[in-house]
Amino acid sequence: MEWSDVGRVLGTRRLGEADALVELMTRGHGRHLGVVKGGRSRRHAPHLQIGNRLDVVWRARLDEHLGHFAVESTDARAAGLMADPLALNAVQTLAAHLRLLPERDPHPELFEHFEVILDHFDRPRLAAELVVRFELAIVEALGFGLDLSECALTGEGADVADLAWVSPKTGRAAGRIAGARWADRLLPLPGFLAVADADDPATWGQVATPELRAAFELARHFLARHVWETRGITPPATRDGFLAALWRALGD
Repeated sequence: MEWSDVGRVLGTRRLGEADALVELMTRGHGRHLGVVKGGRSRRHAPHLQIGNRLDVVWRARLDEHLGHFAVESTDARAAGLMADPLALNAVQTLAAHLRLLPERDPHPELFEHFEVILDHFDRPRLAAELVVRFELAIVEALGFGLDLSECALTGEGADVADLAWVSPKTGRAAGRIAGARWADRLLPLPGFLAVADADDPATWGQVATPELRAAFELARHFLARHVWETRGITPPATRDGFLAALWRALGD
């Protein structure tokens, strides 16, 4: 068995004296593990850091085997990330989220989203918007996505911009007026998350800090409810580190 792909390093573990077990998020083959022979050597180790991009060839006798990676670095940005607390904590948090995915389950849209985030740490407000959308995309990929298509209380969804609340149990949205009487039981829905043109780059990087704070609290709630608590996982400490660095960068 053999395939070629591109991937970002999510983590490495020592394997024997000289080799490394490397975990990648690949574009076409999802989260995938493999052995890199000599991965702990001076030649390979610098390239096997979290966030670096590799061209990889995976080989194994059978598809279900662990297999080996032959790797070539194409974007070694890990050293630069280490100099920026916001970027370093963000990448480690994103890697922790991607490890939640089933192994070898392709998610090319998440790979591309990860790529976009890595290119925008010089704009903290934009990076924040991209990261929180990524977190909600992870929740959706795991089968627990929010339903922001209509008001769950009235069944009306003509104007998604009027959606202002989310049920903490069902993840369904509610309109501003219809949900007002239950506001103390609902989670605020930041308006930018309900906008249909979220994929338009012209709209990126304009979200106010209070809306970003609400969005990260929303994402935290559903990650905790559907992922961390049910799997007995401790939330990544790097997420708090990223948010602390973010609010400093935004002057808040």
